Amino acid sequence: MSDRGDVLNIPSAARALSGLLISGLLFGFLGAILPAWRYHLTSEFSTVGNYFLSMSVGVILSTEVAGRLLLKRGVGFLLVTACSLACAALLSLAFVPAAAPAWWRMAGVLAIGFASGLLNTGVFHAISPSYDRDPAATANLGGISFGMGCLLVTLLVAGTFYAYTVTSILVLIAVIPGFFSIWYARSSFVAPIVVKQPSLAQLFRDLRTPGAILFALLLFFQFGNEWSIAGWLPIFLIRRLGISPSSSLLLLAVYWLALLVGRLAAVALLSRIKHGKFLLASAGAAVFGCLILLATNNEFGALIGTLLVGCGFATIYPLIAERIGREFPYFQPGFFSGIFSIALVGGMLAPWTLGHAADVWGVGVVMALPLAGTCMVFVLVLLVWLEAKIRLG
Repeated sequence: MSDRGDVLNIPSAARALSGLLISGLLFGFLGAILPAWRYHLTSEFSTVGNYFLSMSVGVILSTEVAGRLLLKRGVGFLLVTACSLACAALLSLAFVPAAAPAWWRMAGVLAIGFASGLLNTGVFHAISPSYDRDPAATANLGGISFGMGCLLVTLLVAGTFYAYTVTSILVLIAVIPGFFSIWYARSSFVAPIVVKQPSLAQLFRDLRTPGAILFALLLFFQFGNEWSIAGWLPIFLIRRLGISPSSSLLLLAVYWLALLVGRLAAVALLSRIKHGKFLLASAGAAVFGCLILLATNNEFGALIGTLLVGCGFATIYPLIAERIGREFPYFQPGFFSGIFSIALVGGMLAPWTLGHAADVWGVGVVMALPLAGTCMVFVLVLLVWLEAKIRLG
């Protein structure tokens, strides 16, 4: 029987999995750094939303470049390039003057998104040998590594918020991908087997079935919900409750920790609890948590709401991904199928949309829209359950 030890016995795959720590650090960066950039003191919510759009554009632009670099120069070069670019982008942001136009920071954030896309492509291909040996263990270890990166950057900013300048904080963050670029440059990686992506015809055939459409919508809304909270929770709490930026960042760290621990618990419970009821309970907990965050006027209520939202969100993705893995067996870690691409779009667009919505309706919409999205997930879970019963008779 394969286990986590088997996965880690493949040195190049183990090193690549650690790269997801950097991926998490980069994806969690904006939510953590926005209070340090003092956006909690302004009402420039659309500018905040545009930062998320810039990162998303960087990820999209990296797709074609990453594929070419992978074929021509290999995984090691791709990982070194990604980490070096991330380090350079963070250093450039460190020395952007406080009074500089927002587009200066947007350019740096776009570069971070580009580096994230390169890094993810390299990591997904490098872990293919371990994924083929043990998909579950590889996915679990990757999720732990990614979650730890999100948690690390949040705690790092929270712990240094009053002790260091923004420049010092960003330089400190930049050291981490810089170290990884040196480590990867001195490492060797097995040449990956580049898996051919399914054709557009295959993807459209998959998406014609009611079950596939429901899964795609579920992931679209769920990714959007998760990254809306991850990006906007600190600013929402500061503006609504008047708490300190460091306290709001610690509550964001609680959210990341709840996601991390909750996903590990979900994997352990999958074989013991009926999946339909598990999904309903998870969506219900997330809805209740969003309601608490909307209504609370103190830090304890914010803590309870954050825990409920994090734990509720944590279990939804593993349950959906397991079902998709059974119904779409051609999915490989080296690329996103059409369904996962739709989910990724949801995660990218939601925080950007929230920024422009907050300009019109105020910061309260930052939690109201994820609440609506979570209700939509709740409804879709019921529809998935019903569709499965009808299909299986």
